[in-house]
Amino acid sequence: MNIASTLSMQFDLQNWQIENLIRLFDEGNTIPFIARYRKEAHGSLDDQTLRKIAERLDYLRELEKRKEQVRRSIEETGNGSEAIWKSLEDAQTLAEIEDLYRPFRPKRKTRASVAKEKGLDPLAAWIWEQSPSSVPDLEAAAYVYAEKGVADEQEALQGAQDILAEQLCEDPGVRKRLRALVLAQGVVSVKAVDPEKDSVYTPYYEFEQPVRGIASHRILAIDRGEREGFLKVSLKLEEEKGLSLFSSFIKGNGACSLLVQQAAKDGYRRLLFPSIEREIRSQLTEQAVVQAIQVFAVNLRQLLLQPPVKGHVVMGLDPGYRTGCKLAVVDATGRVLETGVIYPTHSQGKIQEAKRTVQKLCQDYHVSVIAIGNGTASRETERFVAETIAGLPEQPISYIIVNEAGASVYSASPLGAEEFPDFDVTLRSAISIARRLQDPLAELVKIDPKSIGVGQYQHDMPNKQLSDALNSVVEDCVNHVGVELNTASPALLSRVAGIQETVSKNIVAYREKNGPFRSRDELKNVPKLGPKAFEQCAGFLRIQDSENLLDRTGVHPESYPVATALLQSCGFTDIASVPSVSLLPHLSEMMQSLPLEKTAEKLGVGLPTLQDICAELVRPGRDPREELPPPLLRTDVMEITDIEPGMEFTGTVRNVIDFGAFVDIGVHQDGLVHISQICDRYIRHPSEVLQVGDLVRVRVLEVDPVKKRISFTMKIK
Repeated sequence: MNIASTLSMQFDLQNWQIENLIRLFDEGNTIPFIARYRKEAHGSLDDQTLRKIAERLDYLRELEKRKEQVRRSIEETGNGSEAIWKSLEDAQTLAEIEDLYRPFRPKRKTRASVAKEKGLDPLAAWIWEQSPSSVPDLEAAAYVYAEKGVADEQEALQGAQDILAEQLCEDPGVRKRLRALVLAQGVVSVKAVDPEKDSVYTPYYEFEQPVRGIASHRILAIDRGEREGFLKVSLKLEEEKGLSLFSSFIKGNGACSLLVQQAAKDGYRRLLFPSIEREIRSQLTEQAVVQAIQVFAVNLRQLLLQPPVKGHVVMGLDPGYRTGCKLAVVDATGRVLETGVIYPTHSQGKIQEAKRTVQKLCQDYHVSVIAIGNGTASRETERFVAETIAGLPEQPISYIIVNEAGASVYSASPLGAEEFPDFDVTLRSAISIARRLQDPLAELVKIDPKSIGVGQYQHDMPNKQLSDALNSVVEDCVNHVGVELNTASPALLSRVAGIQETVSKNIVAYREKNGPFRSRDELKNVPKLGPKAFEQCAGFLRIQDSENLLDRTGVHPESYPVATALLQSCGFTDIASVPSVSLLPHLSEMMQSLPLEKTAEKLGVGLPTLQDICAELVRPGRDPREELPPPLLRTDVMEITDIEPGMEFTGTVRNVIDFGAFVDIGVHQDGLVHISQICDRYIRHPSEVLQVGDLVRVRVLEVDPVKKRISFTMKIK
């Protein structure tokens, strides 16, 4: 197999693009670096496409490796042939390779292997010829050996049929065609183990759906119900359709042909269909897992790229009942100003004391936003905050409910202890909630992505597969935004392309010992940060206080000569003479007036790279998240009992799943917008229209205060 050509066809790309990517991957370049700084080599593909190509490349290489292993194993048996080698070379999936290898694979004890030990192989071969005039009983008499365990002719014929059944069911062509048939016409059938026992799986107690159309979230729900002992699951296919796959092996209607036909039916029921059923169910689960992980990854990407709430002093509240509500006030840079504990859900005296404490802190530190965690006692805390800030009419303060998923995990982690050794675990949660509002990305990278909770059935996912996918998302987001070198935590730095955890700690240690970095070039002095690591990471690290304008941008140091020449063509003889962008509004016009293709050719650089340099020079230090709508801040509070069908609200999308999206309108209970209520046109998945963090207008369809369920529609006329 020519892997480059195969990838080119599968991704509809040119050979040169794939060949360059394979070279870049093999040289140890990271996906973010290739996506951002090697655009000419691959045609400006985005990071997600590059990851898919890299994953497919690994699969194809594993495929070729397995082909070689199987070929060697078959050769050792001495039963190889040109037809087998050709089929092996043409195989496109691991399943096809295993089908080819199945007849040669060492087997555990089976009915066929027992029959072969009794010397019935020649009888099976004689029956397989299916001569019209053959008399099986007469031929079988020659194989009756009491000492070998063959008592009579019928036992001999049965043993021969066992051999034929296994032989027929191991035919690669039959297996491939049955697999395709089940996928096209099979039905997933689910029944209750105990129909009288109530459970969350009652919708599946009498459930059938075609294999080809069953949704991924249903597969995951059915699998979980089966594991927990509530459901029995099987695949159904009309038996006649399956048996028809053996028709080409039946020659006429003689006695031997009848025996072959009986062997085929026995093998189909006992061996072939159960085997294919297991394969198809495994395949459905794998596809559902991939879909679920993809949904999780999309949601995580949008959550990480939520716009930061900059320039605000924030009070973070981690609600609680018995142990009180932990609070932390942080300044606009995230520095902790004060912490404490209040009791807004206790006695009236404690509530009044808590109000005075919060109001005093808000006045002393000029707090403008209060971030409330959405965990236990969040509803009561929200009501308390709304009443408290109403008592400070001269000071505009708003609040927002923040998803605190993972905050407690971070607080009790070694990283949390290392970052805040002087604070109690519970207070670290309040700090994390406040900082999560100020810069979601910088704070969330400290938490295991699986603990952030923006997926579905995440606990059923293969741990490594899920972790790899989510860590890739975090890496892409961090490098997309860029990192301020002089303030970033080790956790954030370790997500930068080319920087390992040890190196990230070395960067912080160097910074603490020598003071802030003055230039990107100074990174070369950091222990264990070699030339390759510098190449990969330098462009994603920013130094806002650097004297060199380019150190504040996403321009890679390797392109500094090009950027300098570009600025000189705009009339600036020295980078240091370039004022800040706010003082140079005409720089954008000057860049836009340049003949880019001729300029790129003159400067000896690719057009995509030149365009990126121009964009960075026009807006040095820009944060792409600031172009998104800001989070929805509130000043009042509503209860679920306050809403009625027909009411319209503006809400925030909290989670996007296969069958819809959950929207927060500020009643402490997210409502569901079913996929059928998202828009008027047909969509395959809600993520085609919605993203986590989107502000949307919804209308209430139904509300059930007892079950705490709200149904929304976005089809608002």
